Order: sequence, then C-alpha cells, then structure tokens
Amino acid sequence: MMIRKKIALAIMVAGMISQASALELGEINGTKFSVGGYIKAEGVFTDPDDGDTSFEGSARQTRINFAADRQVDGHKLRAFVEGDFWDNNTSADSTYAWRLRHAYLQVDGLTVGQTWNGQFFANAPFDVETINFFGLGAGTIAGSGAVIRPDLVVHYTHGGFRLTLQDPIYSDANIPDMVAAYTYRTDNGHAFNVALTGREVETLNNDSEFGAAISVAGKFKFGNSALALSAYTGEGNNIYSGWGYAGTSSPANQPFSEGEINANGDLVKTTGFSAGVSHRFSDKLRGNIRYGQVTADEVAANVADDTFKMTNVNLIYTYLPGLEFGIEWRDQNAANRPPSSAGSSLRPAGQQLELMAMYKF
Repeated sequence: MMIRKKIALAIMVAGMISQASALELGEINGTKFSVGGYIKAEGVFTDPDDGDTSFEGSARQTRINFAADRQVDGHKLRAFVEGDFWDNNTSADSTYAWRLRHAYLQVDGLTVGQTWNGQFFANAPFDVETINFFGLGAGTIAGSGAVIRPDLVVHYTHGGFRLTLQDPIYSDANIPDMVAAYTYRTDNGHAFNVALTGREVETLNNDSEFGAAISVAGKFKFGNSALALSAYTGEGNNIYSGWGYAGTSSPANQPFSEGEINANGDLVKTTGFSAGVSHRFSDKLRGNIRYGQVTADEVAANVADDTFKMTNVNLIYTYLPGLEFGIEWRDQNAANRPPSSAGSSLRPAGQQLELMAMYKF
C-alpha cells in the first residue's frame, strides 16, 4: 500500500509542477506554513507557415504559492493560494500584475475553490512532461486545461473515484459542469483513468442542450521509460479540449458558443488522442516525445483542416537541485488557442523552439 501511495504521488507531481516542492516556514498553533513556486525565464522562436519569424522572451510564468496544513480531530485540512504574473496584459511595459491561479481549501477528500478542473485531473497525471506553459497538449479531453480554470470547483475523492462540479462556462446554465472519473494504479507503476463529462451547452435563440464526452488515459512505467496514451470522444467538451467548430476554441473567440455548436445550432462532436514517451537518460537528463490530434466532425467553410495536430519534443537538464534548463521543439498544423507561451494572442500554424531556465523552490 505504501508503494502504491508513493507511485501515485510521483505521477501527480509530474503533472502539477507548481505544487511539487515547497519550503516549510514553520508551525504556529499546530498549523504548518510553507511557500513554494518557481522562477522561470523563457525565450520562444516562432517560425510560422505563413508570415515572418519572431522571438519573444518572458519571465511572466514565474509563480509563488502559500499553503497552510493542519490536522484536526483526525481530519487533514489544507489551504492553498497560488498566483503568477501572467496578468493577461499584452502591453510592452513589462510590468505585469500578480494573477490568481489557485485559491482552495481541502478537508480530507473534499476540495472547494478555484483550481484545476476535473478534465485536467483526468489527464495531467497520465501524460508526459512538456515545457509549453499552456499545459496539456492537443488530443486530450483537457487540451485547454490550463486556460479553463472555473471560478469555483468542487472535487470529492474517495479511493480511486473523483466527482467534480464546476462553475459552468455557459452563464445561464441550470446545472454545474460535471466530471466523474475513476483511477486505478498498479503496484508496478502503471496507472489508468476513465472519465465522463457533462455540461449544458448554449445553442441558438437562448436555448441549450446537454453534451457528454468520455475519456480514457493511461501511463505505463518501464524502468526509466514511460508510455502515456489517451483518447476521448463526445459533445459539449470542445471548450475544454481546445478545438471545435471554426477550429480554435476559446471563451472569447467564437460567435457560436465557443466552437461547441455549428451555424445551425447543433452540437459538434470532437474526437482526439495523444501518445507520448518519456525517458530518464540519467539522474540529471530526461526527455519527452509527444503527439496529439483532435478532429471535429464539422467545421466552418473557412477552416482548411478539421483536424488539429501538435508534436512536442523536449530535453530537460537538472544542473543543480531545483535548477533546470530545457529546450523544446513543437510543431502544429493550424492556428489555435491557448496562445504561445510568451504572450501572442493567437499561436499560428508552424514551428516553435523554446529555451527555458527554471529554479523551483
């Protein structure tokens, strides 16, 4: 049982780097306080299929978090707050404000507040590592998981089960967005997840329909290597997966319910998959290769390809404990949101090369 818990923790840490390490500040009246986060500097070279090449540099990803943990009458309590300096400010003055990422409380298996959505937890622990700031790659049910962070999320976990209720993206929805998932982990490090999602989707004439999707994901450990696989299909999840009618999907980008419906008001079905391999070459060097794609069954006439494809290849070197340098090449066949990690409003089709330095504390 202890081995399984350690394996589970290692998998979760790989997907949620911001909470991977923390420095304990001390204990007051039985409450342990800690601070964590990282400083990250990056430079991104972009070579679009159409247009001029460009370079963008930023340290806006830098983040800091604070946590308070306490045991009360056999119950584990935790409060967690984290922010970065992304600010959603595209001005060139380099003065970016602190932006809230997480603010939640936990009591045993119950989590309430602003944090990762249920789709994110259905995929992140079972994927390979990427340097790209905007989180999970294409092909998963949570391809926009780093962008879609509901104002309020309720997670309840019991054993391998997780039930999530989320502040709905559709502002006039009568029910929360929902995710029900189950994770099974083996003693030798393999892990599997199946998730069902459901949400009310805005259609035409102030009407709505209920859309549902199913996702399966797994990560298989083989010594110093791991294989990650995922697939999903369904309706009503386009905004979370990042692809839909008219191509790119974003809360502020589509005239028809963020790409969830077509011009006739019908729900659009999307199907995606991803595959990745990670390998640890030594105690200091690790690398990842990942491919993902997602297809919409119907797209607008001005979209040349109904399938979005993305490839990531990276190497990460641990120079000193907590200090890492990395390089990642990525290629995609269509413009999409979320934007490039250094701040462009829309990432074009083409290639990118990112160099980064990160100090985690």
